[in-house]
Formats: sequence, structure tokens, C-alpha cells
Amino acid sequence: MNGPASIPQHIWDSLSDEARVVIGVVVDGLERQVTELKQKVQGLKARVDQNSANSSRPPSSDPIGVKRKPPSPPSRRSRGGQKGHPRRIRAFAAPDRVASITDCKPAECRRCGHPLGGEDAEPRRHQVADLPPIEPEVHEYRLHRLACPHCKTVTSAALPEGVPRASFGPRLHAALSVLTGAYRLGKRQVTRICSDLLGLRISLGMIAKLERITSDALEQPVAELAERVKAAGAANIDETGWREEGPKAWLWVVATSLGVVFRVARSRSGAIARGLLGAEPKPIVISDRFPGYEWIELKSRQVCWAHLRRDMQAMVDRDGDGAEVGRRLLWQSGKLFESWHKARDGTIRRTTFLQTVAWLRPMVRLTLESGAACTCPKTATTCVELLRLWDCLWTFTRVEGVEPTNNAAERALRHAVIWRRTSGGTDSEAGSRFVERMLSAVATCRQQGRDVLDYVTECHRAHLAGRGCPSLLPGVALTDDGPAVAAMRAEGRLG
Repeated sequence: MNGPASIPQHIWDSLSDEARVVIGVVVDGLERQVTELKQKVQGLKARVDQNSANSSRPPSSDPIGVKRKPPSPPSRRSRGGQKGHPRRIRAFAAPDRVASITDCKPAECRRCGHPLGGEDAEPRRHQVADLPPIEPEVHEYRLHRLACPHCKTVTSAALPEGVPRASFGPRLHAALSVLTGAYRLGKRQVTRICSDLLGLRISLGMIAKLERITSDALEQPVAELAERVKAAGAANIDETGWREEGPKAWLWVVATSLGVVFRVARSRSGAIARGLLGAEPKPIVISDRFPGYEWIELKSRQVCWAHLRRDMQAMVDRDGDGAEVGRRLLWQSGKLFESWHKARDGTIRRTTFLQTVAWLRPMVRLTLESGAACTCPKTATTCVELLRLWDCLWTFTRVEGVEPTNNAAERALRHAVIWRRTSGGTDSEAGSRFVERMLSAVATCRQQGRDVLDYVTECHRAHLAGRGCPSLLPGVALTDDGPAVAAMRAEGRLG
């Protein structure tokens, strides 16, 4: 009987059977402990090596020097526009927008100096755009107080309909809100812009007050949009961390063809997702593998392949038995994306793309099955999970128009994430309502090609006049009283 390799054979032979049993038990325990420690070290190393390329961490969290994409070989082309590239020429301003026209004529011939006269039927045009000094228009309303000759009661005149009680008109008010909500400027920066560009002195407290008024003006159209997106054909949903009054909160987004809706909530549970998507989910919901979406039927989900590629890269980075599984999956998913991009751009027909999918699917399944049996626990767990969600991986091949990634929601969140990094979140529930309503209005207007400032201005004018605000839905002039909007009106929150 041979003993452990660390004990010489002649010493092992001299031991009693009881001593051998004790030593065997101790050695087995130590070997198990070493194995557990190795696995723990491997897990900690994987966490340290996490970045945006192999996990769901945002690119902004990457340390300096991390390259998310392999460096491409240096290009042999010279800088600037290439030969054959379409020339881009700045369009001339329309005649009604030209402030002045100056005719410039040569006085003498540039060759012999002979005096020149006459007119050029088609002179070469050169336009110079400049910014004139901006001076806000100030409108003064004098409210006369008159005493009644009969009872001596003094009566003061009221402001005309549509005149705000605050000292700022609808367009200026909207512009200040757009500076904070659409361009992510802090309140102090907005006060400096007002001073430097407009010659207006405005306090930080007034900026916050104007944001609350804007939030009230946007409540009705955003509530209508949030109700209508529940009936959209497909929706991308995602969430990111937020802060509200200090504690952790979450900023949710739902992006559809109708518009984009944001919601700040203290919870990351599936109940919030159900409230945004509706009790009956849409035909297709595109998301990551977050457990909060498990209530959605598998046939109605599309799991984001961009997130899956990060998981595959993590398999490679962990090394060990699962590295080859990750490399094969990355190659297979790369072929899938290559074919899908060509089909989306019209380079190949969809039938050709589906033929590529037909030979890739069994390869992906075999790779996942081999990964589920590998010795790397995390790789095996990921592969088992993907096999469980197998149908969710290929919804975009069954339903035309559905994308394989959740990029629409992630692009919508990018503006909010940068805003969060500079602001630190919101200090109150009222601030969260301004953030979610302003983000919804900005993202939806930009998606539809509408002017954000003009839209917010019209909402302020409608709010002042007590009439319906312009709708955020495409092709709808005014907001409609759906159940959510009607409930707010019944509670007296809307005019």
C-alpha cells in the first residue's frame, strides 16, 4: 500500500494501520481545502479581471488602459476625405433669414488695372453666420388696484390668461429645463449661462422651482405615452443604478417604436418591469437575462446577444476547461452577427440569413452542451442557463423586425448614465419625477425628429392656458384621456 507522495515509503510502511487511516483522512481534508481555495482564488481573479468586454459592467467603469476591442491594423489611407467620397457643402440660408446683403465689386482689372463697371448676373455667394447679442424680451403687466366708490373695497386686476405667475415666459422656462434635462448642465452652470448669455440673474432655488413646473407640464403627455407603449408590438427594456435622496434606486427604460419611457424606482423587482410593460406582455420583449424578466413567457422574449458575447468572453478570460467553449461560442456568434448585419443592410436576403442560422444553431447547442459538462463551475452554470433559455436566443430569427440585441434600450440609457455621473442622482421624489419625464420627452422627440425646445415650450403654453398638452405619440395632436390620464384628471392633478 502506497502512502501520500509527501511521505517516504519506508516511513509509511513503519506506521500502524490506525496512523495510516488518520493521516489519510487529514490529507484528504487538506486536498479538498486546497481545491476549494484554488476555486476561490480563480473566482476572485475573474472578478478583478472583469471589464465591460466580459461582464455587464458599463464602459465608464473600466480602468485606464483597458481596450474593449482588439487594436485594428494601421490604415494605409491618408487622413481626411477619400477619393470618390461625396462632397458635403454647407447649405445657404434662405433669403428671408439673411440679415443683410453687401455687393462686393472689383474696382479695376487684376491684370492691367483698367477700371471695371457693370453687374455680375450670378455673383459668387459667401455667407457669414454670427450670433447677435441676446437680450430677452421683457413684458411688463401693470396690475391696477382700484377702490370701489360705493363700498370702498380695493380690487386688483388679474393677469391675462396665459401669463405665468413666475418671472419667466414659456420659451425661456422651457430653455432652462432643456439645458438641465437634455444637455445635462448643472444648476450652477445654468445660472452662469443666464448671466453670461442672457444678462439674467437667477438663483439656484428658482432653477429647481422651474424644473418642478416643467415636470407638472410634462406629466400628462408622459403618462399617456407610458400607457400606450404597453400595447406596442415590441419593446426593449433595461435598468441602471440611480440615487434618490441618497439610498440606492434604479432608473428603468422601455424603448418602443412609439416612444421611450423612463421610470425612477426604489426597486429592481419584476413588479416594476410588469408595471412598465403591462400585465400582458408584448409579443416580443428584448432584454438581458436579469431575473426580473422571468415572468415573461419564453416565446415572447429575445435575450440580448451582445450581453451573451460578454459572457462568452468571460469564459475565455477565466481560462481553464471553459476557455475553449468560450472561444467556439464567440466564433459562432460572430458568424451569426456577420450574417444578420448583411441581412439588415440588404446585402443578402433574409432567406440566406436563415440558411446560415440553420447550420449555426446545432453548432451552438453542441457547444453549450459541452460547456455544461465542463469543470469550470461558472462556465457550466452559464451554459445550463442558456440551454434553458434556448428559444429566447432565436426569437429574432422567427419574428422579422426584432433585433438580436438590446442596444436600443442601452443607447437610450447612455444619456441618463452620464447625467447620473455628474449629478449623483436626485435629492427628492419631485426631482426624480422631473428626471424621468424630461428624459422621456427628450428621447421620444429625438426619436421622432421633433424639436425638443419647441415641444417643451408648447407644453408650458398649454399648461398655462389650462388646455391639453401636445402629445408625445406620433401623429397625435393632443394628449388623450386613457385610463391613466383620466385617473390623474379625476384626482385633480390635471387641468
